Amino acid sequence: MATAYVLINCDMGSEGSVINDLRSITGVRSVYGVFGAYDVIVDVHTPTIDKLRETITMKIRKLDGVRTTLTLMAIEY
Repeated sequence: MATAYVLINCDMGSEGSVINDLRSITGVRSVYGVFGAYDVIVDVHTPTIDKLRETITMKIRKLDGVRTTLTLMAIEY
């Protein structure tokens, strides 16, 4: 299982629609609107790293209203 946390900056006023769109993406476990340097945090789980990369680059980053992302890949010890 591959896991990542994606921090998102949205265009002003688009946070609600971005959050709704994120919830419909396969692999997205949870979505939170937050205050601070970022607008949204997304918890993503996929079967493989390749699928995780595809989900982030081809689905999350291409959503209307997403300005920038920062991806934190989780590691297991």
